[in-house]
Amino acid sequence: MTAPRGDGTGRVAVVGSLNVDLVTGVHRHPAPGETVLGDDLVRLRGGKGANQAMSAARCGADVTMVGRVGDDEDGRAYRDHLSAAGIDVSHLLTTPGAPTGTALIVVDADGENTIVVAVGANSRLEAADIRAAAAVIEAADVLLVQLEVGEDAVEAAAAIARSAGTRLVLNASPVRPLPAWLVDLADPLLVNEHEAKAYEELSGEAASVCVTLGGRGARWGEDSAEPRRVEPLDTTGAGDAFAGALAAGLARGLDRGAALAAAVDAGAAATQWTGAQPTG
Repeated sequence: MTAPRGDGTGRVAVVGSLNVDLVTGVHRHPAPGETVLGDDLVRLRGGKGANQAMSAARCGADVTMVGRVGDDEDGRAYRDHLSAAGIDVSHLLTTPGAPTGTALIVVDADGENTIVVAVGANSRLEAADIRAAAAVIEAADVLLVQLEVGEDAVEAAAAIARSAGTRLVLNASPVRPLPAWLVDLADPLLVNEHEAKAYEELSGEAASVCVTLGGRGARWGEDSAEPRRVEPLDTTGAGDAFAGALAAGLARGLDRGAALAAAVDAGAAATQWTGAQPTG
C-alpha cells in the first residue's frame, strides 16, 4: 500500500457531478404509466460527485471538488455550500448557458428510492477542464471519480492519476462500457451488486472490486464488513457516503479492511437523514 503523501489527513480529489435534488415521498413506487400522489416536494443538494466530496470531508480528508455548475442561483449556492464545508472549490467551474444538474428522486415507505437525473452543466465537464486541475490530482492520495460526467473527463482524470501514481477509486455508476485500462487501474472499482453483474458481462473480471451490499454491508476481495443495525429513513446517497468515506480512509493510510469498515458505517449513518447530504 502506498503511504499517504500529506500530513495524515489524506488528500482526496473528486471529479464528478453536482445536482439539486428534488425529493418527494410516496407510499409505493408507481408502475409504468401509473400516477401516485407524493408528499410535499423537498429541495436538497446532491449529485454523486458532491455527495462523495462532502462525505470525504466529513471523514477528515482534505478535499478538492472538480466539476461544473450552472450560472444560476443553484450553482452559486452550491459553491458556497461546499466552501463552507472546507472543500476547495477553485476547480468548480461555472457554465454559462447551462443549468445546474437536477435529480428527481422518489422515496417509498421502505426508504427505497428511484432517481432520474437531468445532467445540465455536468455534461459540459471536459478533458481540458481536468487537465487544468492536473496539479490537484497529482498531489492527491486518492482520486475519486464517478460516471455522471462525460467519459472524456473521466478518462483524462484517470490518465493523470496513472502518470502521477495517484490511487484511483472509480465508482462505476451509472453503468456504461469502460476501456480495459481504466477498469484495471481502479483500486477499487466500486459498484453495487447489480452493477457488478453488469460489468462482469461488459468487461470481465476486474483486478480490484469493492461491492456494496445494501443493508448487508460490503465486500472487497477477501475482506468484508457489516453495518450496525439501523432503521433506514432514506437510502438516497448511502452509496455515495460509503464511497467518500472509503476514499478518505485509503487517503490517510488505512488498510483495506479498516477503510471498508469505516465506509460501511458511513453508509449506514447516511440512511438516517432525508436526502443525500445532511442538512445540519
